[in-house]
Amino acid sequence: MRATVGDQLVQHGRVVGQHDRVGRIVEVMGEEGNPPFRVRFEDGHEAVCSPGPDTEIRHRESTSPPQ
Repeated sequence: MRATVGDQLVQHGRVVGQHDRVGRIVEVMGEEGNPPFRVRFEDGHEAVCSPGPDTEIRHRESTSPPQ
């Protein structure tokens, strides 16, 4: 699972009633975009995460012009 700073990390709820947690990756601590990642969640707290199978990375869209 690879990511860059600014990508969104979504941890899906594991049980009924548990909501997804969404955060922005603020630091990639592994080599070549690999985990662990420092993530700032919507509630403002930060955590170091090594994502599991219940997690997805939503890559930010490129702002470069089409060629």
